[in-house]
Amino acid sequence: MKSRNLLILFVVSFLISCGSGQLDSQFVYNINPNYTWGYSEFYGAYYADSGIKNNVISLSLFTDSLKTNSIGTLTGLGEYLYLEDLFVNPTDTLLPAGTYTINDTGLPFTISPGKNDTVDNVVYQIGARIFYYEANAANTTTKLIKSGTLTVGNSENVYNLDCNFKTSDNKDLKGTFRGSLPHSNLSLSSQKSPKRLILNWKRK
Repeated sequence: MKSRNLLILFVVSFLISCGSGQLDSQFVYNINPNYTWGYSEFYGAYYADSGIKNNVISLSLFTDSLKTNSIGTLTGLGEYLYLEDLFVNPTDTLLPAGTYTINDTGLPFTISPGKNDTVDNVVYQIGARIFYYEANAANTTTKLIKSGTLTVGNSENVYNLDCNFKTSDNKDLKGTFRGSLPHSNLSLSSQKSPKRLILNWKRK
């Protein structure tokens, strides 16, 4: 009888755990996205007033399930990598080949790490980060990138990008991109806008 009661207790516990949405398991995010499209934006010596004379390029990469509609709103599910500040030499206007390291020196071939920046009691996320858009809105999140490298290769305008990052929650973040990478020149004062990104995003 005792064995039977233990068996019943085990079965009930198992059914409860299955019906609970696996509350004890942690949601697993994609740590090795295959980015299929993207673009870069050239801002020139954006931080010259702060004493950094190197040019700045921002890089955006998306997985294939993310799209933009006719009014430029990002839709769908997937991963969006945004590297806000890639520093290059003052003579560079396109993304040059090489290995970029996450740090906050502003030197050529570095990428600003992801940070929380507070302005007038409002917290903004700046620097390198990845946006996860998930089917369950509760799991949609942004992770700051704190360290690692980005390797850039370029042959006849076909870019080969390999990510080897670590996020602020100490998780590995890989990822690759192979393809063309459109460039936009936003260095002219008439086109220049704040680089803190405000995303308009909606699920499919």
